[in-house]
Amino acid sequence: MKQPVITGDTISFPSDQTFLQDVDTFVEGTLRNLGADKSVTADIAISVSELVNNAIIHGNGSSPDKSVSVKVTCTNKVVTITVSDEGGGFDPDSVADPLAEENLMKEVGRGIFVIRSLMDKMEYSTTSNGSSVSITKTIS
Repeated sequence: MKQPVITGDTISFPSDQTFLQDVDTFVEGTLRNLGADKSVTADIAISVSELVNNAIIHGNGSSPDKSVSVKVTCTNKVVTITVSDEGGGFDPDSVADPLAEENLMKEVGRGIFVIRSLMDKMEYSTTSNGSSVSITKTIS
């Protein structure tokens, strides 16, 4: 796969940050079609961007031979977005607290904190094929 592929409610693409705009366009367009307001769309877009960057860099080690997928579903005005990679996984609870004094000036390590503050729910899972993070947000 050399370009993003959209199949129904999912976009899949190689582990390359040049495809972030394609993902953003896909997610925002889907949310617009679902009737999400601009502020909710912005919160979700920020969270998805962070998750996709983490999947590319940390999950797949920026390997162009590995892919990332983003699936958007909606049931009863609750949107669930699942970002999956082909990496070995990690424990999100082991990420250092960005509000701890020793971490305040670090340039990295705030993504999970930001996502948890913007979304209603965040769940993480690992399989033999990689790892996934699902975020949930009510859109009305």
